[in-house]
Amino acid sequence: MRASPALSLTTLTPGSPESAGEFTTLVPPPGRPLRTLALANDVHYGEQVSGLVIGDLPPGFRQEPDLPPYPEVMLAALLDDVRRPDRNADRLIIAGDLTSEATAAESRAVRAHLDRWGTLGRDYLVARGNHDRPHLGAAYQACTPAAADHHDCWADAFTPRQQLIEHEVGGLRVIGLDTSELDGAGGSIERPQFEHLTELLGGDPDRPTLVFGHHPVTIESGLTNTAGPGFVLNRPDSAELQSLYERAPGVFLQHSGHTHRNRRTRPDAACAVEFLEVAAVKEYPGGYSLLRLYEGGYMVNFYKTRTPAAKQWSATTRAEYFGLLPDYTLGTCADRNHVVLRDFSGLG
Repeated sequence: MRASPALSLTTLTPGSPESAGEFTTLVPPPGRPLRTLALANDVHYGEQVSGLVIGDLPPGFRQEPDLPPYPEVMLAALLDDVRRPDRNADRLIIAGDLTSEATAAESRAVRAHLDRWGTLGRDYLVARGNHDRPHLGAAYQACTPAAADHHDCWADAFTPRQQLIEHEVGGLRVIGLDTSELDGAGGSIERPQFEHLTELLGGDPDRPTLVFGHHPVTIESGLTNTAGPGFVLNRPDSAELQSLYERAPGVFLQHSGHTHRNRRTRPDAACAVEFLEVAAVKEYPGGYSLLRLYEGGYMVNFYKTRTPAAKQWSATTRAEYFGLLPDYTLGTCADRNHVVLRDFSGLG
């Protein structure tokens, strides 16, 4: 029996592989394969209800009471997947929202879950998201003071607020940005972090560099996400960041989360950088992207996680937003799968 596309604007678009019933296999970039990085985000460890936007609306979804919490199910499925022989990722990069509310318990628990799988800095890298930001209230006061009355439990488990991280993977530079604010869902980069980033990129501007951070950057992303321009990195910081990239031609991709969708957007400046948003780990479509580097470029492919429990939860959360979630989060085939030619012959 011929497979038919789901009732989704994405899959029913004329000319899409799903509607045509045909697809073209990507041709990998030329040269030998170098390494594979898994790009993921939005675990929301500790969350109890998926799909809420404001208050109790739209109707959310809970895990069955006899099953493990869904963020743990989906994170376990991610960690299982990226180490399988057909994925074989060298590093896992998680761009924010590891927790639901950044309590001490959530922060410690997600760190412990990851540490049972690998080592921070060697096997996996993380950046902070808006859900991981410092919080107010007595429940957080045992944690590191951040600013004013805010307390930072996530810093106790990972890294201090508004500090970037830098790692090297076989000659590839990987920079993680903390774009979280003290309050609210929008993103910003404070002056000390900008100065550190400027120093790093200015000192070696041609070095192949992957940047990851929670908030998307471009005007296009701000205009096309459901929460609007205030949901992404603020305009002055976005303009300054892209200006830095113009002067650092080694930067080739910025991986973001936050919107829970697969989407590529255009830069607003004359920089050859791909701005890639990756769908959430925690809910439909429930997966991650593999970034496969070759001497002659890179290939991006999105994968759903494969454990039975993860597939069951992904199917359940298709119904979020009154059944419209797939139209927003899945992304086109080209958003999820594409090849970019670039010279990486100097990488080990």
